[in-house]
Amino acid sequence: MSAQFEAGGQPISGAPGPITEPVIDGFPDLGQNSFYDYGAREGMPRILDLLDRHDIRMTSFMIGDTVRRHPELAAEIVRRGHEAGAHGRSWQHQYQLNRDAETEWILDGVKAIQEVTGTTPTGYNNYWIRPGVNTLEILQENGFDYHIDDLSTDEPFLQLINGDPFATVPYSVHLNDIASFDFPGFSPSDYEQQLVDEFDQLYEEGATRRRMMTIGLHDRISGHPSRVRALDRVLSRLREREDVWWARRDEIARWTLDHPEAALWVDRDPAPVSGLPGRSA
Repeated sequence: MSAQFEAGGQPISGAPGPITEPVIDGFPDLGQNSFYDYGAREGMPRILDLLDRHDIRMTSFMIGDTVRRHPELAAEIVRRGHEAGAHGRSWQHQYQLNRDAETEWILDGVKAIQEVTGTTPTGYNNYWIRPGVNTLEILQENGFDYHIDDLSTDEPFLQLINGDPFATVPYSVHLNDIASFDFPGFSPSDYEQQLVDEFDQLYEEGATRRRMMTIGLHDRISGHPSRVRALDRVLSRLREREDVWWARRDEIARWTLDHPEAALWVDRDPAPVSGLPGRSA
């Protein structure tokens, strides 16, 4: 499981949310920003309590500006045994940055996490699952073990970056609460059934091959009372299986890196489409 910690990392105007009437250009969207504040004041504490009840440790990808704005909560996430992953400096695209600027961008978020939580992140998540063509090399060069910005498979895999193994622990869009709750006609009960069905199918496949399921949460979305109740029912159902590893993403990445002989290997060009900007020096 992962729970993104993003409250305060969003732009003051133009961030998506439940208020669909756009704000006039040049004015701060105060109402929409209060939706993000909910994630820190109510949502993340409620998610942490839920995970404690089920004895589950997850990964929280943290925006640097969020960590600086809510240091006590960032530290509490780690104190409860969860992993702090890096999620950039703020909620903006980084793939357009040149190599030096992107490196500085990534490391500024790392610095915030280090200063507040006392831990150094080993995993990375880009804004909206969009790494740049230099991103994986930058991460490998700066001590990261893995990233999650890949939707291509239901198991972790390795690839060579700068000549060394680097892990991908794939993310999920269809089990992401943004996709599950932010469109008409999809209810919490539908979400419950989807999670259970996904688990049951992967559990069956797991008899013959390595399988991984991701439940992607966000502080401002899944931390609402009714949604926590839905997750509570799902986790109660899934925890009945005693032969399932409920792992933090860094634990999955480390296992994969430590067992290269058993891992899936992928040979992938970070800029596979011709005619697009390539890697920059």
